[in-house]
Amino acid sequence: MSDVAAGIGPRTAGAIYQNSDGAFEVLALVTDPAEAARLLRRRAARFAVIVRDVLRADGQPFAVGSVWTDSDYLVRAGGVQ
Repeated sequence: MSDVAAGIGPRTAGAIYQNSDGAFEVLALVTDPAEAARLLRRRAARFAVIVRDVLRADGQPFAVGSVWTDSDYLVRAGGVQ
């Protein structure tokens, strides 16, 4: 498994995951480093995950670049409709 895949973890489009920051639906993955850096407003990035906070009725999509850790857990696998 590549470092990027390990960092993304099971966050595929349609997945819902939860951690101490909230619960998030994955809308898209960006694995192009230049585009990920632009979305995250960083000089460098390996990936970005576009998510929406499902606990907020007015949750707007935003990009995160955090790696998957033991404190994250999958609520629903991606691809489920």
